[in-house]
Amino acid sequence: MPLQWTWQRFDALTGQQVYEMLALRCRIFILEQGPYLDPDGLDQHSWHLFGRDALGELRAYLRVVDPGLKYDEPSIGRVVVDAALRGTGAGHALVAEAVQRCAQAWPGRGNRISAQAHLQGYYGRHGFLTVGEPYDEDGIPHVQMWRAPEETSA
Repeated sequence: MPLQWTWQRFDALTGQQVYEMLALRCRIFILEQGPYLDPDGLDQHSWHLFGRDALGELRAYLRVVDPGLKYDEPSIGRVVVDAALRGTGAGHALVAEAVQRCAQAWPGRGNRISAQAHLQGYYGRHGFLTVGEPYDEDGIPHVQMWRAPEETSA
């Protein structure tokens, strides 16, 4: 199922978009994975990538936190795909779109993420390498991963 992508700063989001974003994140991060405080004060300082189906329903989402807030580099996070689309490649399309958007927004900058440890192979397919040892984040083993900047030709 092809998704239509929109990439917006928090201040440009409508109330409806914020509601949809938080509702999808809640279904995945709170109902599926257990309770934790999702709104962390970083949404307002991020780009937001929405993936909508042909009917306009939000099916995939992530945010990219600005450099200097979570890490020195921009940081992809809050990656979610509606349960009905898992295994279809929608998640890989979402991450690939985000990597491309990051390269455009911050040319010459890498990307650092906090990934659930069991997803190292998933993010590895997009050029992320594990750095450091596993750690606990909200009761789930995580690892820090790094993706080097895109090479540019002079």
